Amino acid sequence: MTLRPLGLLAGLLSIAMVSACGGTGGRGADNGRLSVVAAFYPLQYAVAQIGGDHVAITALTKPGAEPHDLELSPRQVATVAQADVVVYEKHFQPAVDDAVDGQARNTSFDVSPAARLDLVAVQDGHDHGGGTQEEHSDHADDGTSARDPHFWLDPMRYADVGDAIATELAARDSANAAAYQANATTFRAAMSTLDGEFRSGLKSCASHELVTSHAAFGYLSESYGFHQESITGLTPDAEPSPAAMAELTRHIRETGASTVYAETLVSEDVAKTLARETGARLAVLDPIEGITAASAGRDYPTVMRSNLEVLRAGQECS
Repeated sequence: MTLRPLGLLAGLLSIAMVSACGGTGGRGADNGRLSVVAAFYPLQYAVAQIGGDHVAITALTKPGAEPHDLELSPRQVATVAQADVVVYEKHFQPAVDDAVDGQARNTSFDVSPAARLDLVAVQDGHDHGGGTQEEHSDHADDGTSARDPHFWLDPMRYADVGDAIATELAARDSANAAAYQANATTFRAAMSTLDGEFRSGLKSCASHELVTSHAAFGYLSESYGFHQESITGLTPDAEPSPAAMAELTRHIRETGASTVYAETLVSEDVAKTLARETGARLAVLDPIEGITAASAGRDYPTVMRSNLEVLRAGQECS
């Protein structure tokens, strides 16, 4: 995020006012609870499950907002500055990266190392998943690709991030360390159960070609035996070129992919056009970047289980 001079002045004034008034964050501001800023919904959900009653959570990405495009208000920058812990994913939301770098270097926690972001998603929508780590690194260096940030669509990577969050919260709040670790154990068990449901439900599918709106499902595809092709790359609202659409249309016809998956936070118009051109079905597969009234559930586990049923139907699984 790059603030204009007036925006920067407003942000600094907001931070100063919060400090002078005792703050909206900090251990003493909310009945002794640890104040945690979570950058977007999957991190918010994990912190809530692991922190429980010992944390007060502020989410930077509001329901219905596309997290990739997040811009922060001066008040949100002030909240970042005052938090005990800022949980974020580096390189996913540039505005959050900038706020952390300017206001929260000593209180930030980047989940990326725990998430093991080892999949490359190229910007043209073609998935390089399934190659060697060396091949992934080559693609990452050639300027056409970036690391797939959507780790939470693999429940076991999500569990690893939960463990890392518990360790960080315990380091910041040692009095409640045992509770954080116990909650992380419960979170891991829930994710393991979910992973087992996906493995069982997607064990035998007629189609392994996953055609999605944007390249959010690389880790899910890798874990459960699919090959992802997407209309756009990592940016969900990018406009695909006519050549890219023609190539994807050809791919669907050649592979016999039966379903094109739209999603909840961006327009389904392009996916609908692609499905119509190829005779494929249109379905909605949620990347769970946020929960809205259009979501097929009220939280991460229920939406993931809805995704499982959508995949079973769309990939013709028995």
